[in-house]
Amino acid sequence: MSLGLGYWNLVQESVTQNKAVGFEEVGAVNQCCDGIQFCLEPALASGAMWSADEIAELCYLHYRTRLPKQGKPDPDREWTSLAAVVKVESSTQREVLASPGNLQVTKEVVAMGTGTKCIGQNKMRKTGDILNDSHAEIVAKRSFQRYLLHQMWLAASHQQCSIFIPGTETGKWKLKPNTIFVFFSSHTPCGDASIIPISEPENQLSKPVTGDDAAGQSERRSNHDHLGPEDKRKSEKTASNHIIKRMKTDDDGYFSVIPEDLTVQQVSVKREDDTNPKSCECSADMQTANKETGLGRPKVVDVYRTGAKCVPGELGDARIPGLGYHCVGLLRVKPGRGDRTCSMSCSDKLARWNVLGCQGALLMHFLQYPVYLSAIVVGKCPYSQEAMRRAIVERCQHISFLPDGFVPQEVKLLQSDLRFEHSRQAIQEVQTNSKTKLVPCSAAISWSAVPEQPLDVTSDGFRQGTTKKRIGSHQSRSKICKVELFHTFQKLVTSISQEDLPDTLRLQYG
Repeated sequence: MSLGLGYWNLVQESVTQNKAVGFEEVGAVNQCCDGIQFCLEPALASGAMWSADEIAELCYLHYRTRLPKQGKPDPDREWTSLAAVVKVESSTQREVLASPGNLQVTKEVVAMGTGTKCIGQNKMRKTGDILNDSHAEIVAKRSFQRYLLHQMWLAASHQQCSIFIPGTETGKWKLKPNTIFVFFSSHTPCGDASIIPISEPENQLSKPVTGDDAAGQSERRSNHDHLGPEDKRKSEKTASNHIIKRMKTDDDGYFSVIPEDLTVQQVSVKREDDTNPKSCECSADMQTANKETGLGRPKVVDVYRTGAKCVPGELGDARIPGLGYHCVGLLRVKPGRGDRTCSMSCSDKLARWNVLGCQGALLMHFLQYPVYLSAIVVGKCPYSQEAMRRAIVERCQHISFLPDGFVPQEVKLLQSDLRFEHSRQAIQEVQTNSKTKLVPCSAAISWSAVPEQPLDVTSDGFRQGTTKKRIGSHQSRSKICKVELFHTFQKLVTSISQEDLPDTLRLQYG
């Protein structure tokens, strides 16, 4: 790498100062082009050549201009979440050598998804023709897989516009070294990453509830609504033992006063059915923060709630009002209205992608290395860098004995100051004086940078407008459901001759 940089500086100096470069130097530069490109990759991934606001602005513009009105929320009464994958590409080696002082970086949205819903376990189908999980992050990731399958077809067809180049093994490909992918989400992923401390300065008695805090309170209410009768009684009984006063401020905001003894009690309190002594390690970081609180440092008084439920049979939340409500670091499933879901939280899925990549098992047949996300950008909303890192990076960073090429990633985590126009917080601010109840939009939009039918609008896991009689038909399927992605993969395999296929996909005779 140092050799590549050395000759790169030589070429740059020669071009800018009109100096001649000998054949030996040019040959050395050609040999070290990989080193030059390798030096650009960390800069691309670190965000040195782009900003979180640029990524957010690009995604919001794409949402406004490239997605139709169909599937978007009615801003008078609905809200939704947005997620996308952005391709960030630096100049190619040839372009860098031709114009060393003019390094270009291009950004393009290649996949996008909206949605907030998830079907219950009783609606799941073995045929794979329904979308189980329509949260925006998952819709965007599946749309991204569709994009990757198309790019692999371009590569196998020997078209230069593909993001893939030949690998070292027959039938295997790898991502171009000047290309990375950035994941954008308008809101903190549900699950562990959404368990965010709420702080107040120690020298103040209270903190008025802001729009974002109101969103957190809304999550708490919905979380309570999802509890069963027995759990509700336990929750209410616990709450009665720890009185939390809500006091009104001059500007009609509210703040909570948390009893001081609650932080002491939360360590020893466990759920009745929980026998694991580590069940409430969740609050250790927050307790430490409170113990170390000094003059001017914020004091943690509560946490934002997540509606995602702990995986059945595993450790559970203590549900103590205040700091001890949640246990952090646990696997969770998305909440469902009545019928429990089997879909893992978005935090858990992002953590998995950070180890296994976003390409999926089918496309991995063609890849020498997984396709990882280099960065995750979150829009303006309640956010904690520590919670994001804990949920997406730290929980899986010690995993070992993985197949060749698979490595837990140190994905870059960033937040933008730009808010999504159809987020719950944005709609709440606009509809402050309205008596209309805000509800999540029932539709989900999928968009992929592919030439054929890039757009898909679904509801309840099927294409919007599907009647009960049409369920199971080809017309009812989303382009990103399991069976449709599998059919796309099959077409890719059949378009390639046997001798050009990877070993794992060749027909074995004898």
